Amino acid sequence: MTAPTAEQRRLEEARQDKAPWKRWGPYLAERAWGTVREDYSADGEAWEATTHDHARSRAYRWNEDGLLGLSDDQGELCLALALWNGQDPILKERLYGLTSQEGNHGEDVKEEYRFLDATPTHSYLRALYKYPQAAYPYQDLLDGNARRSRDDPEYELLDTGVFDDDRYWDVVVEYAKADADDILMQVTVHNRAAQSAQIHVLPTLWFRNTWSWGHPGEERRRIVQEAPGRLRADHPALGPYWLHFGDSASAAHLDQPAEALLCENETNTLRLYEHPNASDTVKDGVHDHLIHQRPGAVRRDEGSKAAVHFLLTVPAGMSRTLRLRLSAQPHQDAFGDAQTVLVQRQQEADEFYAGLQPAALTDDQRNVQRQAFAGLLWSQQVYRYDVAQWLAGDPAGPPPAAARLQGRNHEWPTLSGADVHSMPDTWEYPWFAAWDTAFHVLPLALLDPQQAKRQLLHLTRERYQHPNGQLPAYEWAFSDVNPPVHAWATWRVYQIEQERTGRADREFLERVFHKLLLNFTWWVNRKDSGGRNVFQGGFLGLDNISVFDRSAPLPGGGHIEQADGTAWMGMFCLNMLQISLELAKDNAAYTDIATKFFEHFLYIAQALNALGEAQMSLWDDEDEFYYDQVQRPDGGCTRLRVRSMVGLIPLLAVVTLEPGDLAHVPEFSRRVDRFLRAHPDLAALISRWDEPGVGERRLLALARGHRMKRVLHRMLDEQEFLSPGGVRSLSRAHLEHPFELVMDGHPYRVGYEPAESRSALFGGNSNWRGPVWFPVNVLLIESLRTYQQYYGDAFVVEYPSNTG
Repeated sequence: MTAPTAEQRRLEEARQDKAPWKRWGPYLAERAWGTVREDYSADGEAWEATTHDHARSRAYRWNEDGLLGLSDDQGELCLALALWNGQDPILKERLYGLTSQEGNHGEDVKEEYRFLDATPTHSYLRALYKYPQAAYPYQDLLDGNARRSRDDPEYELLDTGVFDDDRYWDVVVEYAKADADDILMQVTVHNRAAQSAQIHVLPTLWFRNTWSWGHPGEERRRIVQEAPGRLRADHPALGPYWLHFGDSASAAHLDQPAEALLCENETNTLRLYEHPNASDTVKDGVHDHLIHQRPGAVRRDEGSKAAVHFLLTVPAGMSRTLRLRLSAQPHQDAFGDAQTVLVQRQQEADEFYAGLQPAALTDDQRNVQRQAFAGLLWSQQVYRYDVAQWLAGDPAGPPPAAARLQGRNHEWPTLSGADVHSMPDTWEYPWFAAWDTAFHVLPLALLDPQQAKRQLLHLTRERYQHPNGQLPAYEWAFSDVNPPVHAWATWRVYQIEQERTGRADREFLERVFHKLLLNFTWWVNRKDSGGRNVFQGGFLGLDNISVFDRSAPLPGGGHIEQADGTAWMGMFCLNMLQISLELAKDNAAYTDIATKFFEHFLYIAQALNALGEAQMSLWDDEDEFYYDQVQRPDGGCTRLRVRSMVGLIPLLAVVTLEPGDLAHVPEFSRRVDRFLRAHPDLAALISRWDEPGVGERRLLALARGHRMKRVLHRMLDEQEFLSPGGVRSLSRAHLEHPFELVMDGHPYRVGYEPAESRSALFGGNSNWRGPVWFPVNVLLIESLRTYQQYYGDAFVVEYPSNTG
């Protein structure tokens, strides 16, 4: 067995609480403006409540944002980059983008940046920001997109010409930990232009504002200039931290000596509301000092926000490097070992990934995968949100509008989070989404099984999971419903950790399982309106894949019976069956639960396929595909023949049971046999249960035999779902033959749209009407491998379909 790498040793020290290697990480959002948490409006228009224009002047209530920054794991003390090219109307402290109303395809970040490298303890991080040397084209981007319709592509930063003739900076930010609480920050600015240029680089340290809201015991945090080249930041829980910036190597290339500019992280009420400021300096003080040269905008001695101002001219095609160090201990020589630390952590990152990545990968594939891992790790953020407090408002603020108590998320007063979450991304979705998290944890488990498990435990904790058992979907509407893939993710993370480390963490498996029992019961009680194991659920993360919003009341009344909702519940059943059988190996009590899920799976299979009850079936014999259907108030039924991912989801509900696993739970096998003898109609749904497949395995699947083959035939047809990049979300057949439906006198239409969405559903920036959605493709591949485990190589289908 090979010796653990330095990064693996750090992970183990963190797992055993021997060293807080994860206390500091890239937990700072790239955008906190326009989020629900910062919305205190009466109408719930979050994009308008705290805008990008307001962000530099308004102290955030719940979280912080910055450019390629990091923070502690509670988001109390933050360190990030700020830049000014001498031309911009505002200091570049955070990413800019268009809101849902401004973009011609919904919200969209208008920046060029890359996450390049990261280790799971954040011992080494590297990212790139591309910064124009001309004035940033804020108004041009806004106007350019406003001129375009939904039929046009988006107007992007590259389209403005601001990068023409290579007139831009490549700004590379690196963080390397000398110790768990000792972080070197290196900023390298590359002048890509053909002429020299000047740039202001302003690494900024600040405290999240916890003191302005009127809660007892919250005092203003202080950052003081303790000595030349050294700031001290004091926090009652974190203790003191020092930011060193007196690197002599950096100073040699500066146009003037580096200086600290301090102000308060307080709202500029004068600018925003024409009301006198509470302090003499405010959050946008550094902006006002540099750009507007306002006297008194900054201090030199103390504040709660401090920017270190480096001014430097870089010759054409050359680069310059700046260094800072944030540490829980003051250093007499803060930069003497800087190069050694940086090189060592880079090498250790290389060693960690060399042991992780398969030998068969090419160098290019290794780079792609490693950068993808970097994006995953950089997208972890502190998520802080106490819904009850948010609804009630703060003692020092005006009481919220009465409508707020019946508005967004009012049903979730028990949700109170202050944790590091894996986010869908750092700009468009700077908040967790339940099924995105479930997909994230699989690659995260390859890097850091402990963090992957923590993500799954978060959402099933009483601080997140609703008392009724529902898991919160996402910040914009916790009560929306995401596909129930949490059990699948839990089972897969358990398997991945066991395979990679030899640890079978039954405690983790059991903890999540018990909370998922509550979630399964919520689904059965809330989303099976007819009590027939045919489930609804709403849009289920597929946004605009249907002719109308499946979460909203239907035109003309009635309700949708969903093929995907029903199939997801079949998959949920099978995942819970797998977990309960694993736990039953050590505790026979779980045999009862395993039997329950086996039986419930068969009832769902019966409901989906409705053998002998064609009028109720979600399977269409004519098209040989699964479809949603609308049950109308008059008792009639309308089938929604949209050939979409909805009809492929039944393929995902499939497992094989290994003979060795069944041997550990003989009572389960006896109960199954008794049940199948008593219910021959249900036994027919798994007619091969008594015919073990390859390796004596048993098969449980929603779609099997003829129907499985017919769905695969469509899925593998290049004129329908199969594309060079994977399985499309909507059949290409709808390019020439869109699905059209008239309900309650209004026409509805779904057509194949391979690029940006033409629909305004869900803000217009989401499109399931053609593009390949990677996570669902992963599930389809897993399912095909499961079928193959049972059927073996003798079972073949055409690939691609209709090619022979």
